[in-house]
Amino acid sequence: MMTLKVGLIGTGWFGDMHAKLLTQHKDVELQAVTASSQEKAEAFAAKLPNAKGYGDVQQMLDAHSLDAVYICTPPFARGNFEQQCIERGIPFLVEKPLYSEAELPEQLLEAIKAKGLITSVGYHFRYMDGTDRAQELLANRQLALALGYWMGGAPGGTWWRRQERSGGQFVEQTTHIVDLLRYIAGEVTEVYAAYHEGILSSQDANANVADAGTVTLKLEGGMIATISNTCIIPAGEQAGLHFYTNEGKLEISHGGVKDFTAATVIEYKNKSNPYEKQMEAFLHAVKTGDTSLIRSSYEDACKTHRVTMAANASALNGQVIKL
Repeated sequence: MMTLKVGLIGTGWFGDMHAKLLTQHKDVELQAVTASSQEKAEAFAAKLPNAKGYGDVQQMLDAHSLDAVYICTPPFARGNFEQQCIERGIPFLVEKPLYSEAELPEQLLEAIKAKGLITSVGYHFRYMDGTDRAQELLANRQLALALGYWMGGAPGGTWWRRQERSGGQFVEQTTHIVDLLRYIAGEVTEVYAAYHEGILSSQDANANVADAGTVTLKLEGGMIATISNTCIIPAGEQAGLHFYTNEGKLEISHGGVKDFTAATVIEYKNKSNPYEKQMEAFLHAVKTGDTSLIRSSYEDACKTHRVTMAANASALNGQVIKL
């Protein structure tokens, strides 16, 4: 059995989560870690079975002949890592969102397509059991409306609260709901957004992201959707996507899916780990060249990124953005 040599860039929560899954995989050797400093990289690598830490990605890629790389940095710290992988022809999995602004992902996509490179993006909601069940249930129903939401508090990291570094909540968090909507219901054609500002920035002088927002979307085929979010509530966090059809309501959340019809209410709970399924799909593609199990390539993720960027633009200029 082929052992894949993998490198990891970024040692925050996502880097740690992916590292644990990779080190548990019998066909993977996590050989190298790059962090924002040599000290951080070495401290992280010391927790792994056989990894070396680097403070510079070029040093890591020069020192190892890697089969794949995981990029788990905050969104503002993107571009160079992907470019290095593209130039060397190394497949990569990058966490969402692709970037905090609009242009860079489009430039990277052109280079990825020119190389024919295998990529995966961390839209793990696509790999949930509930998502599979929702697709089955909705296959023969008429979709009219979707309501999505991501309600919670602002993460403590200073970068997240800066618009130019995170892209704001709709780009950094609620992108999961946008992506799930696209995956199940099809492409978005129009975007109109309104944001509220002032509460978080009054509590934190560093913060300049919006407190809340509501985004109205038109989809191909005529379906409409509204996705709202806020990052100011101290309790009661929740995220999900509801579909309204000719047969009733379907609610998708982290826990699974609930199907409300005239006769019954049936709940299907998530059982498998979507991050693990995402990993298996990517590693299978790296081993075999078969990308059919990857549910979100970089090219597909760019479509979600365009929607979230359009929402930010619409909130700024008050106009409907046509995609």
